[in-house]
Amino acid sequence: MTLNTSRREFLRQASALSVVGAAGAPFALNLAALGTAAAQNAGDYKALVCLFLYGGCDTYNVVLPTDTASWNNYIAVRNQAPDPIALRAAVVAPNPDAALGSLDRLGGVLPISPLNAQGRSFAVHPMLGAVRDLFAAQRLAIVPNVGPLVRPTTKADYRNSSFPKPPKLFSHNDQQSTWQAYAPEGATAGWGGRMADLLASGNQHRIFSSISASGNAVWSAGRSVLQYQVGGNGAIRVGGTGTTLFNSPTVLSKLRSIVRTPQSGHLMERDHAAVVARSMDAEALLSGALPAAGQAPYGTPPAGSASYSVINDPLLRYNNPLTGTAAFNSLAQQLQVVARTIAARSALGATRQVFFVSLGGFDTHGNENRSLADLLAKLGHGLQYFNNVLTALGVANQVTTFTASDFGRTFTSNGDGTDHGWGSHHMVMGGAVRGGDLYGAFPVLGTKNANNNDFDNSPDQIGNGAMLPAVSVDQYAATLGRWFGLSDGQLLDLFPNLANWNASSRNLGFMT
Repeated sequence: MTLNTSRREFLRQASALSVVGAAGAPFALNLAALGTAAAQNAGDYKALVCLFLYGGCDTYNVVLPTDTASWNNYIAVRNQAPDPIALRAAVVAPNPDAALGSLDRLGGVLPISPLNAQGRSFAVHPMLGAVRDLFAAQRLAIVPNVGPLVRPTTKADYRNSSFPKPPKLFSHNDQQSTWQAYAPEGATAGWGGRMADLLASGNQHRIFSSISASGNAVWSAGRSVLQYQVGGNGAIRVGGTGTTLFNSPTVLSKLRSIVRTPQSGHLMERDHAAVVARSMDAEALLSGALPAAGQAPYGTPPAGSASYSVINDPLLRYNNPLTGTAAFNSLAQQLQVVARTIAARSALGATRQVFFVSLGGFDTHGNENRSLADLLAKLGHGLQYFNNVLTALGVANQVTTFTASDFGRTFTSNGDGTDHGWGSHHMVMGGAVRGGDLYGAFPVLGTKNANNNDFDNSPDQIGNGAMLPAVSVDQYAATLGRWFGLSDGQLLDLFPNLANWNASSRNLGFMT
């Protein structure tokens, strides 16, 4: 069974320490993890953080070519009534008197200068000042036009009904699953979890190999490694957060003993009790290892005797363009618990970990200008916060964060938004990233033909201007996996479609 490997590993550790008794088990587990970590090479630690943008991010308004031909076509297609979604040019200053969230209030796009500009000029959305700065500091790279592919695909191939294509294109649930697991909805193991399967033997506790701070995600699930879910405050305790039940710690202890101990030989009951026991032991170990959220660099220490408030922590608040005031950023809180877990890597005996965080709301069929501005303000703030914390911890070179999404969106406007597309631009951040550049040819932006049904003057755009991906998810993921420590053979096993690309193009080159 797929559960056995993880269960055996954890129960082996627990049984070896059972002589200390139930009350001493968490303390003893911490001692065991610390002892193992002392023998490890701390510099060997690496982590991958998947930041999934649920809904399908309109990257046409995230990274933009601003050379004359591209900009003219961008304006011609996106400047459509009743609510044009074409951003203002770089020369347009923000108008503080304009309505909150309006394009005039946001001002023009923010220029960036790639090391290899491909003979063009580029900019990012006005709310991505943090991304512009990370890009300029060479801490962030942009990979244009990424999407699921079976093999390299041209427009002629796409129009050929017999040419192999990913199933169920343009469907949210199916493409989320395809991005994360190479199969439509119903897949049970993703490539993040599969990477953890291959490298978890170097971890003291397999249960902390794959961690999601954003609920259940197939990307985090392996075949033998189970994804461990954490909440905004850290480890989730079975049976609540208190230390007593009916004002009695003894009653609480007895209840926990009952729920983790099978009362019969029934297989389902035994399996349930084993899951509960594993969860309890893992929570005790992680809670004992995590640094406090309210201490620097993760948060702002409360003044005097005040208690820490994550909602009001200025480090976790971003400038909301729709209100003009500071607001709590849930993405930053997810990244905060990831950073705290990374800080606990020695106590957990971890050498390789994958993490999953997310930001939702990108299905912008309507009201795109305001919705995308707010979402990108959260994204930029979250990335900048995470970079600052990892730098302060001295692990920025050992942690790589990358974006993913259901799909990109249409180049055409539906009046005040966009519809489902295919390829999209993505960002990779970290000290080991060859930042400040584009990795892959940026697509040509065309215009609709006379029949208003295709973009004949662009080799990269299909119906409604959706991007035909030039970079496969396999290439994108394999480049990350190679840095993470996987061999070429392991990558070909993990990403079976990768064999359809020449060996020279399987590594996109954005990692050192």
